[in-house]
Amino acid sequence: MENLTYNSIILQLEGLKASEQAMYPVFAFFLLFYVIIMVSNIGIVILITGHRSLHEPMYMLFCNLPLNDILGNSIMVPRLLMDILKPPSERYISYVECVVQAFSTHTYGTTSHTILIIMAFDRYVAICHPLRYQTILTHKMVITLSALAWGVALIFISILIGLTLRLNRCRTFISNPFCDNVSLFKLSCEDVTVNNLYGLIYTVLLFGSSMGSIAITYIKITSVCLITKSKTLNSRALKTCSTHLALYLIMLISGFIVIVLHRFPAYSDYRKLASLLFHIIPSILNPIIYGLQCSEIRQVLIQVMHLKRKVGP
Repeated sequence: MENLTYNSIILQLEGLKASEQAMYPVFAFFLLFYVIIMVSNIGIVILITGHRSLHEPMYMLFCNLPLNDILGNSIMVPRLLMDILKPPSERYISYVECVVQAFSTHTYGTTSHTILIIMAFDRYVAICHPLRYQTILTHKMVITLSALAWGVALIFISILIGLTLRLNRCRTFISNPFCDNVSLFKLSCEDVTVNNLYGLIYTVLLFGSSMGSIAITYIKITSVCLITKSKTLNSRALKTCSTHLALYLIMLISGFIVIVLHRFPAYSDYRKLASLLFHIIPSILNPIIYGLQCSEIRQVLIQVMHLKRKVGP
């Protein structure tokens, strides 16, 4: 019979499974990626905010993405690194910390979608209404869109986690490398139908609105490019939209892999690894893709590096 412990404030986290031989290489692997994520994303934020030439709506809206990557990984990855070096029997986490981690994890995933939606709106206005771009995408509109992207995510996730907090817990083992909402409500012996139903509705709405808005935006952009037949417009659209679409597809594919693997319990270990990579891979690729593709960011970066060489010994 299962040993039940009611509403314990201390939980045991499964963490990432790794043998003694693989423990340090795995630790080094995730530490390296964490450093790359922090350096590249913080660097992009500093670069955009510190240079007036990059204070354009497109870059200011994009700035939300590295900020989200920084926050999402800062709460999850350091804890994961500590747990890798601990024996499985000593991987304990407080219930409060677990809730905070679950909240940040889901906020990260949701905000990734909402930020890319507002970035798609920016691309639509820039290409389909270029003469009205400055009047539509004002400083106030950029702040409003950014607040909307974060606000929608926070409201959805607050309800998601709130439904889980109402449940009494009778188990203490989190069968996951980190805390998420599903792991938390699985600790309860109560009926979790409401949690499953809301989670399903939330996922359908998020992915549906995300894919729908991106699809509509790109259909309109494509139609404008085909009608005008302007080489300059087509080149501009291809340059800016390919970057945005690449970021979106990376995030979408990473998320879908986790959702699909949830349906196959036999591949639970692959799902757990995929859920970690959902945080890490997009967070590494976002600044690299955007930085390399956008000539303005690339030029500013070259100027900064050139200036440092002149100042240096």
